[in-house]
Amino acid sequence: MTFIDVHTAYGYDDLPRLMSLMTGDEKHGPAATSTLDVLWVLYDRVLRVSPGAVDDVDRDRFLLSKGHGPMAYYAVLAAKGFFPESLLAGFGAYDSPLGHHPDRVLVPGVEISSGSLGHGLPLGVGSALGLRARGLSGAAVWVLIGDAELDEGSNHEAIAYAGAVGLERLHTVVVDNASASHVRPGGIAARFEAAGWSTVTVDGRDHQALYEAYTAPHAGRPRAVVAQVEAKV
Repeated sequence: MTFIDVHTAYGYDDLPRLMSLMTGDEKHGPAATSTLDVLWVLYDRVLRVSPGAVDDVDRDRFLLSKGHGPMAYYAVLAAKGFFPESLLAGFGAYDSPLGHHPDRVLVPGVEISSGSLGHGLPLGVGSALGLRARGLSGAAVWVLIGDAELDEGSNHEAIAYAGAVGLERLHTVVVDNASASHVRPGGIAARFEAAGWSTVTVDGRDHQALYEAYTAPHAGRPRAVVAQVEAKV
């Protein structure tokens, strides 16, 4: 099974144009652009999933918990061939599969339907536990959350549990654009470390730093990558 399609016709430089095709009043632009680089590096160089393997049991699972403003996510999925570029212009329209939050039933390659913030990481914990129970040790689970989601208690329960049971195949990317109300600035990684996670904080626009953070070994522990980007204004 081919998980990464190295022959895609699109590159990173195409993403701004693809994102520009999606218009409307509910774009949540900063929420989208803050995730662009972390998503691209994941899908271009790390995730073991492709349009032809969306149902393969051994695929990697990517869960977008930061589901508001999904234009960067849609742009990356289109660039990687999960659905045609022509769908992007219909973003948010009544008859479009590309809603203001991704729908796993309507959008190829989407693992979860996002809604209220704080759901993705608990779902990621459950996914990693399920894969472990089935003996699928090759499949990894990746969850993308925003720093403001750490205002939600459900995430802290998931962080504590995942560390305690050593969910090594669980990875969390926290996009930090300084929008959280109750998280101490610069202290996000420490929260994960206290629960037994392997952590690193990197520049969320530096593709090589992101790649190295994503692929660093972390035996016996879940992994958290805090990707710092410009502050939300």
